This record gives sequence, C-alpha cells and structure tokens, in this order.
Amino acid sequence: MDPLDAAVPVPLAIARSSSPIMISGVSSAGSEQHQLSTSNESCLPNGSTYPVAENWCFTQVKVTKFSYMWTINNFSFCREEMGEVLKSTPFSAGSNDKLKWCLRINPKGLDEESKDYLSLYLLLVQCQKSEVRAKFKFSILNAKREETKAMESQRAYRFVQGKDWGFKKFIRRDFLLDELNGLLPEDKLTIFCEVSVVADTVNIAGQSPVLPLRIPDGRLTEDLSVLLSEERFSDCTLVVKGVEFRVHKAILAARSMVFAAMFEHEMIERHANRVHITDVDPAVVASMLRFIYTDEASQPKDFIYEDLLAAADKYALDRLKAICEQALCAGLTVGNACETLILADLHNADQLKQQTIDFINSRASEVMETSGWNVLVKDFPLLLADVYRAVATQQSPQLVMMGPIRKRVKPS
Repeated sequence: MDPLDAAVPVPLAIARSSSPIMISGVSSAGSEQHQLSTSNESCLPNGSTYPVAENWCFTQVKVTKFSYMWTINNFSFCREEMGEVLKSTPFSAGSNDKLKWCLRINPKGLDEESKDYLSLYLLLVQCQKSEVRAKFKFSILNAKREETKAMESQRAYRFVQGKDWGFKKFIRRDFLLDELNGLLPEDKLTIFCEVSVVADTVNIAGQSPVLPLRIPDGRLTEDLSVLLSEERFSDCTLVVKGVEFRVHKAILAARSMVFAAMFEHEMIERHANRVHITDVDPAVVASMLRFIYTDEASQPKDFIYEDLLAAADKYALDRLKAICEQALCAGLTVGNACETLILADLHNADQLKQQTIDFINSRASEVMETSGWNVLVKDFPLLLADVYRAVATQQSPQLVMMGPIRKRVKPS
C-alpha cells in the first residue's frame, strides 16, 4: 500500500463517461522495437534519404483501457477514522474479463503522516494470473463534470491478487471539504478512474521487397470545415436573427432530410436561395453547421445543450441529438431534473427521457421539493404519469402496466 513517489498531478479535460466503459486498443511499442536487418537508402523528392529495411519486425503491445466512476453520497458525514477504509464495488473491463478491481479510500488518511489527506488506491481483487501490470489515473469530478486534481502513475505497476497501488496523499481534506473549490457538489464525492492493463505482446515479421508508397492522411473533415469557414462556392444563405451564414445546399441536403425537403419541393427557399431561421440563436446554428460539415460536435460556449438539442430535433440530425442527450444526462441534478424531463419529452429524446425518469426515481424525495416538480404536476399530467409508472414498476415489477411511455405532441 505504498504511495507512488514518482506520480505527479496532470491537468485533464472533460470526463468521457459517467459509467464503467471499456475501450480496447492496440498500441505500438514504437520505432525502437522495429528489428531491422540489412538496410539501404532511398531518395526522397527533396533529395534527402531515409533507411529502408528488406526484413522487419513490428512488435505490438496490446493494452486494454477502461474507466470507472465511483460516487460517494454525503461524503462529509463519513465516520471512518485514520486508517479505516471505504471500498467500491468490484469492476472489470467487461463481462468476459477475469480481472476484478475495486477502488478504496481512507477518508482520513492511511497513517499519521497522511491524516490530513484523503488516501486513494486501486486494488486488484481477483486475478487468475500470477501478476498483472497496469497504469492508472485518478481524478475528481467537480460540479461541472470536469476532471480536476488528477494524478497518474508514471509507469505500469506490478499487481498481484490483493495488492494495491495508489496515493497516500491524494488530496488535502480541508481543500476537498471547502465549498468554494466545488469538489463536493451536493456533498457528493465523485472519483473517476482510468486503468490501462498490459495484455499480450505480439511480434509481426515480414519482408519489404519494394518501397511502400506513402499515402497522405485523409483530410475530408478539414477540407469541409474550410469550405464552411471560407464560404467558397456557397449557393445558399441562412439568415439567423440578422446574422448570415453562406452554405452549400448539397451538403445540407445530404446531411438533413429537413433541408433536403426544403430545397427539393416547391418552397420559397428553393428559388430564393435564402432560408430565414427565426427560432434559433446564431451561435446554435453555427455549432449545428459545424456538425453538419464535419460530423464533430464542439463543446458549446455561448449557449447551452438544450438549445442545440432543439435544433438537432428540428432538422433531424439524430447523431447530434444523441450527443446532446448524453451531455444533458451527465449534467442531471435534483434542481434541473424536471425541466430536463419536459425538454426530453418535447423533442422526443427518448434516451434522455428514460435516464431522467430513472434519476428522478432514485432521488424522488428531493426532486419533489423543487419548483420544477410543481410545474410538472400542474402542467404535464401525462408526463407525471410516466414518472409514477416507473416508480411503480421498480417497487412491484409484477404490476400490469397501462402501456409504453407516451410522447407529448409538440405544439405546431
């Protein structure tokens, strides 16, 4: 249970997931592991040379990566004394993985030296091998679901069953408990852990009878992004509250069946080549267009995901809509749950709707004290019935349901 002396804090971006996920991949060991035999030199177009080998070996070190999130409610009430432990439930990289892990913390430190700190460790609970090597990274999710106070191991450490590695002085307790730092929203401590387990090593050998051709990386996303930003060859204009976006009909029509219908049928937009959008803000349209052209959704800055979800629903951009649903799920709180449920129902965001109902069900007594609940009771009786039906199903799965969740019809 020794801390990792070489580990240092590392700043990170937004957390990728709010539940255990698995991402399997292969990482090359790098050029130093290429075994080159007889080599010669070939000329590049600019006159320079680089070595070429007739025989080669490529070594792949397979690494399984996965992440886990542990939330501790009412953290400030933890009664554990110095040296006493809290453990998470066991987790693994997937249902077929034989390795079982868990997180453990000492809320008031491991020993006298660390009594003013929270100690955090990764423990190998179950292993059928003699040992496993793994790297890990810990961070705390703040109120904005951002990773903060991150620390990671600087190399892969040797784990055996029952062995743990971590940080005896992960974070000072006074800093963690200070409300101004925003690390305990609603008195919840959320720890995010990423694990990289070293699996098999595979050698692939071969011969290079001819010099391989160099194929440039694809630039479709970058080229279309430039096409949008520089407004080259545009044939249509979106007018949004006084702001004009010069776009390309073919791209909009290919990506959105709503735009396709607009340009295909006998509508004024087909002949005027100007589309007036009055119910969406320019910043939202700009982000939507970036997605249409590049299939990438940048994090909104000047607006919120609710507006982007509405735009994605209006223009039938299902992937963008799902991305917004995921972001809104990650930001669910007691205070916004009812408003989020109403939004999801209005825009037929079924995944967000079900996740929000489950959240309300798990925090029912708190949600019922909010102003949003009063609005739900007063103005949305069918939606309220969906919530009660979910509660009844959980309490008594044998109950005969009245039917599937009903959708509200959006006002025309």
